[in-house]
Amino acid sequence: MKNFFSVLTLIVFSFNLQSQSQNDSTKSIKAYKINREEIILDGKLDELFWNNIKGIDRFLMQEPVEGNKPTENTLIKIAYDENYLYIGAILYDSDPKGIKSFKMKKDSPLNTDDRFMWILDTYLDGRNAYFFEINPKGLMGDGLLSIGQGLSLNKNWDGIWRPWTFIGDFGWSTEIRIPFHTLNFDSKISTWGINFQRTVRRKNEEILWTGHKRNQGLFRPQNAGRLEGLKNISQGLGLEIIGYGKIENSKIEKDVGEGYNKNTNLNGGVDINYNINPGLKASITINTDFAETEVDNRQINLTRFPIRFPEKRDFFLEGANIYQFAPRSGVYPYFSRKIGLQSGNRIAVLYGGKIIGKIGKLEIVAQQVKTKKTDITNSEDFSLLRLKKNFLKESSIGILYTRRHSKDTEKLTEPIQDRNTLGIDLTLNTSSFLSNKNLQFQAFAILHNSPNPNDIITKTWDRSTRGLRFNFPNKPWSGSVSYREFGNSYDPAIGFVQRNSFRRVEPRINFSPLIENSDIIRELTWEFSFENLMSLNWEKMTQNIRFTPLSIRFESGDEVSYQFIRNFENLDFNFNILGDNSIIIPIGKYQNWSHKIEFETANHRKLVYEIEINTGGFWSGNRTDFQNMLTIRPFSGINLSIGYIHSNVKLNEGDFKTNLFRFLGDFDFSPFISFSSNIQYDDVSEKLGMNNRFRYTIVPGSDIYFVYNHNWIDQEGKFKTTSNIGITKITYTHRL
Repeated sequence: MKNFFSVLTLIVFSFNLQSQSQNDSTKSIKAYKINREEIILDGKLDELFWNNIKGIDRFLMQEPVEGNKPTENTLIKIAYDENYLYIGAILYDSDPKGIKSFKMKKDSPLNTDDRFMWILDTYLDGRNAYFFEINPKGLMGDGLLSIGQGLSLNKNWDGIWRPWTFIGDFGWSTEIRIPFHTLNFDSKISTWGINFQRTVRRKNEEILWTGHKRNQGLFRPQNAGRLEGLKNISQGLGLEIIGYGKIENSKIEKDVGEGYNKNTNLNGGVDINYNINPGLKASITINTDFAETEVDNRQINLTRFPIRFPEKRDFFLEGANIYQFAPRSGVYPYFSRKIGLQSGNRIAVLYGGKIIGKIGKLEIVAQQVKTKKTDITNSEDFSLLRLKKNFLKESSIGILYTRRHSKDTEKLTEPIQDRNTLGIDLTLNTSSFLSNKNLQFQAFAILHNSPNPNDIITKTWDRSTRGLRFNFPNKPWSGSVSYREFGNSYDPAIGFVQRNSFRRVEPRINFSPLIENSDIIRELTWEFSFENLMSLNWEKMTQNIRFTPLSIRFESGDEVSYQFIRNFENLDFNFNILGDNSIIIPIGKYQNWSHKIEFETANHRKLVYEIEINTGGFWSGNRTDFQNMLTIRPFSGINLSIGYIHSNVKLNEGDFKTNLFRFLGDFDFSPFISFSSNIQYDDVSEKLGMNNRFRYTIVPGSDIYFVYNHNWIDQEGKFKTTSNIGITKITYTHRL
């Protein structure tokens, strides 16, 4: 313990040193004031004022050769008026026919296309930033970026902004307009943090304006340059009103043999957002609806533990960077899918409110949500308070409190009346360890009250969890070591717990050098990790040794890797692996070896194939998994993916096979008109589901959705409808 505190003291001391250091070589770009009448937005920088603006063109490679001069030139200029920020960029290309641009649907991953990305650190604190990206066809992607133990980018934030693009014989260019009222910022400062990154996809070339080293980059706001000269800019009144109207037609099966319930509903609701000041926003939502939300990807779970599905509802995603608690430590004291969802069924949100933003160095979220009473659950109140105090240059300490409450007058037995959870997390970060290396430390503790008000046996220690983590996220060497404990009764009411009643230690080391003198290989990777999970009585429960002897990323963008795993499991209860009591894994100790091979062709091709093969020992026998994904992109805007996952399991207790099929079709007619279809089937649940969604963006912030969901169940080789739902929804945003 003495040695631990000595190391911690050394880290804090180094953090204090770096917090006092200054970077004299920080690059800067000036924003020039213009009259709005001077600009015609068409993607071409041919207005007279662009010629009079001094731009920046000094970029450096991050890959394939760190620090080299880019093979293609890039020129960026910035202008503004009272209400808008304008970014003009010319992305020269010696082979315009080689420009890749497959996608147009908002927020689609751009690992397939040429792209232009930038961040805006509007508080100039090096901690948080707005993220934006486009491709040559005008696809828009945006998100909220925050520093931490690894990349933290919440791409579900939707700003109201727009790019215009043009492709010519010189390459491609863009004019981008960002309203100041879509951003929060400190009105007292005229300088923001800013950085730019460009990808030339056919060469897999990444270039940056500043922070070009591999342990830096665009996603680290502390490595950004400076945007200077912003004066007399306005957020307007800071009032935003978002209304929606919805018509829903549904047909849902009753109990077996009793027919269907058919309903037609007309509904509506409103969200009101108000900027109390440039850094703090208050929001109210009334009769919130999530009809436009995409469905979850179906998974077959052959483990003993639940699967955590990602949140996809906008109301709960805004400000997710502040909600985060001890990221990368695997604890979730707040998991928003516990609100308004139960066993996959939606529960109406009657109303909710929150205050979110920054007050000086304090980040804050205060949220209250009330759900509707149903046949399966009471009306409930969900409360959350998150405070995070920033100190030094990159460090913070925070608390998180949640409360889940039901009225005592309700007759239903669940949920239990009043459950409270409290957590504290500490993060110490520096990007100047040993001059220019990243070093991070994290510690957390969480506890909650007993769900049974008459419980006098369970100790507080049993209803808590705690841990710490050291991280060295650099290139080519990186590594981490973590330790955590979960009490045997730990179960936060608005949280997610995959497993409790254990102590776990996990060291990991990774070496990933770039092969700069090779025309074939871009990067090699070796990795080793050791997960040792013990009971609270120090008895070995789970142990995983994972070693990647080689992973290769080729210059072409293709990737291949091989990993072997040694697994030990001490099973202390009979495991019903399929959930139907057909195969029971008995109590005992199991040790197995397995192997995993992955291969993926480069994403910028019209035909992309991914395969993952897992084979080896599994409980008392063997298991072989094949995961396949074929993606076809015949034309720009059309992306068709077919996935197939197969498991073949042979055990002493019995054999079985599982199959999961998935089809995803994206048809993007423009950045503002898209249609997607998601079809999934698995032979464990024997359910077939289809989700179709059409979205037309009238203007950014105002949309029309047409959604059709249909579900069937396989009964003796015939598919019978269990439900179908058709929805038309219109949203409209007005900002003052």
